[in-house]
Amino acid sequence: MTGWDDPTAPMTATAEDDALAPASEAAPLGPALATGSTILPLLALAACGDGGSGSASTGGAPSGGSTPVVVVTPPPTATEASRFLAQATMGATRSAIDAVVSRGYEGWLTDQFAMARATSHWDWLTANGYDAATNRNTLAGFDATLWRQMIVEPDQLRQRVGSALLDILVVSIDGVTDAWRAFSMAAYADLLLDNAFGNYRDIIGAITTNFAMSTYLTFLNNRKGNPTTGQQPDENYARELMQLFTLGLYQLNMDGTQKMNGGQPMETYTQADVSGLARVFTGLAPASSDSTTTARYRQPLVMNAAINETGAATFLGTTVTGGGMAAIKTALDTIFAHSNMPPFVAKQLIQRLVTSNPSPAYVSRVASAFADNGQGVRGDMKAVIRAILLDSEARGVPTDANAGKLREPVLRMTGWARAYGVTSPSNAWAIGDTSSPANRLAQGKGHSPSVFNFYRPGYTPPGTSIASAGLVAPEFQITNEQSVVAYVNYMYGLIANGTGDVKADYTAILTKAADTQALVDEVNLVLAAGQLSATTLATIRTAVDSVSATATNGPINRVGIAILLTMASPDYLTLR
Repeated sequence: MTGWDDPTAPMTATAEDDALAPASEAAPLGPALATGSTILPLLALAACGDGGSGSASTGGAPSGGSTPVVVVTPPPTATEASRFLAQATMGATRSAIDAVVSRGYEGWLTDQFAMARATSHWDWLTANGYDAATNRNTLAGFDATLWRQMIVEPDQLRQRVGSALLDILVVSIDGVTDAWRAFSMAAYADLLLDNAFGNYRDIIGAITTNFAMSTYLTFLNNRKGNPTTGQQPDENYARELMQLFTLGLYQLNMDGTQKMNGGQPMETYTQADVSGLARVFTGLAPASSDSTTTARYRQPLVMNAAINETGAATFLGTTVTGGGMAAIKTALDTIFAHSNMPPFVAKQLIQRLVTSNPSPAYVSRVASAFADNGQGVRGDMKAVIRAILLDSEARGVPTDANAGKLREPVLRMTGWARAYGVTSPSNAWAIGDTSSPANRLAQGKGHSPSVFNFYRPGYTPPGTSIASAGLVAPEFQITNEQSVVAYVNYMYGLIANGTGDVKADYTAILTKAADTQALVDEVNLVLAAGQLSATTLATIRTAVDSVSATATNGPINRVGIAILLTMASPDYLTLR
């Protein structure tokens, strides 16, 4: 397989090219893309509109209802299974769809929870020689190991939840300041993946003593206050821990709605709480001073008593004294027990996996599972994940026009890669950082521009029907004309030619190339979970039919057109 290799239709945009041409300048993939190159930007840009079908279907779920959590016992159809996998994995495959149909939702979740962790990022980097001295002070290997795991590893539920946690508990390799950033970020990603099915209390405990987090949020070697100089402890981690990772700015009801007082939302904490909590997070230091090798970047931080605050620290109605790890434990236990924690975490995870605007009832049901897994345990991630994915709002056929979410760009790419068996025979996985909005995806896992991620959970695109409806659409924060055209061009190159030796295997789908309906239907099922409308399907079939199945390179061009037009359509871009 060499992709669309018609010599009369050279590619102008490939994954290796850092100067991708605009869609209007891209060369056709044979005769069909005389039509296709016109359709692609229009279909994709429609998803950014403020009144078209793309934006209307990207907002949120129904605003009410109290339907209890639903555990579906009848076997799901292939289409239902594909939709489930779009929420629970980095992308559906034919074999995964068959597994969900065979095992049912509950059975598949049980299998995934029982699955051993894939080779860790840290171990993969080490095994592939990235700990060589020449890689010190570089990012070598980091993107490769993330892409590899997201695309090929079988523990797909863990990969999807870990990806969501990385979006919430943000650390960016571009903001980490140590000699072995690829390894320190690998250790952080491993931490999230290792604990994805554990307990949220363990997660916040582990990130608090993680080297990458401590450098990113500047609390490594954080010193106690100095009354003589007026120096105060760094407050960065104390603030972001409460604001972004656990509680949020405003007090919440169990259903995620804000508590009000005199028509104004009630604040969760004050500046005094931040200052008091910052006193607790002093003294955390590396377990080793040796930066010549990678070892210390995986080890939890330890307490340096000389710079730790041992006096009283007051926050969130709690006072601790004595400092040390005991004070940190009390602080984290206090935060974990806060009433905001269940709805705050529940809503963000729902937004990452299922829908941008879950109903208050949906949030309440998931928050209740966070608060108590049914056996008196708070923060059980397995219970939370089950509650999110098996809820009636997740599994029911969406009928509300605002249900669903915009697919984040990385998930679009991994969806294609998994559906069509992308591999890297050299194990280099030379995809790289895809966060450029000018010529790639406008998003790259582990490359967030700030602690607020690429997009905020409460973002609303101004001047749109989404805003008028009082809804949010987080992924639209990185969606504009430039990023949409860049996405289409980038995927054009990847689908056709791959990048380096990272290429798809279209052998299976090529067996359907001559049958236009079968081809388009298969792409619709696996890539788009059966979501393409009749109008979109007809448009894609027309484009496919413009290329003869018996022409030179006809089969591969027909397959490529079906995949690319699907991935550019608003029906696909909106996961419902």
